[in-house]
Amino acid sequence: MQADLPLSLDVPLDAYNTFRIPARARRYLRVTDVAQLAAVARDPALSALPRLVLGGGSNLLITRDEVDALVLHMGLLGKEVVGETETAILVRAQAGENWHAFVEWTLAQGLGGLENMALIPGTVGASPIQNIGAYGAEVKDRFHSLTVFDFASGTTRVMDAPACRFGYRDSVFKEPDGRNLVVLDVTFALPRAWTPNLRYAELAQALQGGGEGHAAPTPRQVADAVIAIRRRKLPDPAEIGNAGSFFKNPVVSGEQCARLLQAWPDLVHHAQPDGSEKLAAGWLIDRCGWKGRNLGRAGVYPKQALVLVNNGGATGAEVVALAHAIQDDVEARFGVRLEPEPVQI
Repeated sequence: MQADLPLSLDVPLDAYNTFRIPARARRYLRVTDVAQLAAVARDPALSALPRLVLGGGSNLLITRDEVDALVLHMGLLGKEVVGETETAILVRAQAGENWHAFVEWTLAQGLGGLENMALIPGTVGASPIQNIGAYGAEVKDRFHSLTVFDFASGTTRVMDAPACRFGYRDSVFKEPDGRNLVVLDVTFALPRAWTPNLRYAELAQALQGGGEGHAAPTPRQVADAVIAIRRRKLPDPAEIGNAGSFFKNPVVSGEQCARLLQAWPDLVHHAQPDGSEKLAAGWLIDRCGWKGRNLGRAGVYPKQALVLVNNGGATGAEVVALAHAIQDDVEARFGVRLEPEPVQI
């Protein structure tokens, strides 16, 4: 084992996952330099271990008391403007940077483009893995490139958008051929000619008639509106353990959506470019009567049915049991199986 690696043993993970699930990591490494990853790759004992790459822990559900893996907690920091094109300003942030703080930094530079994704918990490095998104925007919309460390080769390389294979809350990093890749930094292309993205009615309504300048809102005003909406609807992980939206919005065929609308005319749905329809998972869960209900020490947040919460002392198994109960009810009533967003280990 590499003697110069600051490896820690038996480390509590309660503070490193936003669900606040108690667990311990048998082996833990706070990564502050790419050289540390290279050292792990060269070490026969460490490289043979299963790995858990940890960012902000906001898309993670730990289901066992002990994580028998090498936990690599990404602590790479730094952000800067790195270049420009005819249409965009290029900004780069290291993987360990807090996502919302990075969005705020871009706004302070006078750069729009990420404001619809303000206040999403987590780190910059995790953002392309999940292709995070909110209020009609996704990371892929502003993505330029990223740098990864490849444990298979022990080298770093740059990947563009096609190589990342972005999908709805998905990317190559969730597939078998991406499991050896660790995101080190992400570069975004923020538009010179910015226009507000107000496709979501709730956001557009929040900005209508809200005061001087809101008829043509600035990126800062859009961000403030997004922050206000999220704070009104979603629990603060510092106060109530949660991982944000627990289920993906299911995508169904246009035909299936039409059949559902015959039975439930108020079904919330959004047409997709390929003719499919994205259904609002929160609406489905709410119609099944789960909003505000508890199962053991886990529950559904009273203000947003998409959010499962730890009411205090819940185990990962309790959250999983609640999620399964919701999935079964939604499937029985609507014929749609909800898919969880958080990684479960």
